[in-house]
Amino acid sequence: MASITHAHVQQAPRRGIPTRPTVAVVYTSPETVLDDVGRAMRLAGYATILPKATPTLLKVNISWQHYYPACSTTPWQLEGVVRAMSADGYRDLIPTHNGTVVVDAREGAVNNKHQAVEDTYGLESLHLEEARWVDYTPNSPMLALDKVYPHGFRIPEALPGKNIIHLPTMKTHVFTTITGAMKNAFGGLLNHNRHWTHSVIHETLVDLLRIQQEIHPGIFAVTDGTFAGDGPGPRAMRWHAKNVILASADQVAIDAVAAKMMGFDPMSIGFIRLAHEAGLGCGEVGDIDIAGDDVSSVDWRFTGAENTFASRFQKLVYWGPLKRLENLLLRSPLVHLAIAGSNVYHNGYWLRFKGRRRVKEAMNTGWGELFRSY
Repeated sequence: MASITHAHVQQAPRRGIPTRPTVAVVYTSPETVLDDVGRAMRLAGYATILPKATPTLLKVNISWQHYYPACSTTPWQLEGVVRAMSADGYRDLIPTHNGTVVVDAREGAVNNKHQAVEDTYGLESLHLEEARWVDYTPNSPMLALDKVYPHGFRIPEALPGKNIIHLPTMKTHVFTTITGAMKNAFGGLLNHNRHWTHSVIHETLVDLLRIQQEIHPGIFAVTDGTFAGDGPGPRAMRWHAKNVILASADQVAIDAVAAKMMGFDPMSIGFIRLAHEAGLGCGEVGDIDIAGDDVSSVDWRFTGAENTFASRFQKLVYWGPLKRLENLLLRSPLVHLAIAGSNVYHNGYWLRFKGRRRVKEAMNTGWGELFRSY
């Protein structure tokens, strides 16, 4: 059986982030967003982090195969990154997608207009659920993954040795309060049994960041807050047009700044605090240099404690009185009932009776007009 270790994938020395990291924050508009994405990337010094001769994965965030504002990577976010990197001499750019047990990534790439961008720039995408996965032995100690997968786990063979840029959106999440750059690795590095880690999701995200720092020569993130999502994310959210782009080489710092802007104390969020304490990045906003626009007084007052019908039940299993049934429900054929229930709730009830109306309202904004133009 094929396997890789840290020693096998260190094809180029990883360029470290400064002790005091920079997060670029740039307010934008539908008319200027492509240029503004590039400006944010350059303010955050992306070219000093990503070796130009190394292929770069553009890790698309896909939280739903249907389009919903703030749910998944926007087409202008992807295009802005591609345009900036092409202008700066980067040539080997690889849009990278992952499906889940409830999300069809190929359908999502079409509905969210990622495929349109890829076709325009002649880029060949990588779909991880169709790629070869190999055993991986981390070089660093793990907080959770070695316990969740005591017999080992697998990662996509195509990832090690390449740069990666994460493309998350600013939104809340029913399990992690917010989801951003660190959470975007969840779909890329773990396969369909990734739901086994939900009960230790904060520790898992820290483990995945450690693994990324082992396998990628350069790591960067561009977070889209043109539409931002509040409430029971990542799918059943209320969208808000917030008109902002964030960029940073520090995955912890960019999530911390995003969390603070949304109205949360970053260090009260488990994965940010744990990663900060482990020295994997900076979660203390006061120790982060903000380049670009001043957001020191921004507080969107988002709420992170809301649940859907589905997430209420899941939390009973992960952390509540049904914990003793976790293995039975998640590691047996019964898991297909949970998957079917999620699909019925989100794709049937919620999208039909709530989501489509909200999408229609979003289409009446400048961002909706831009989305339709792709």
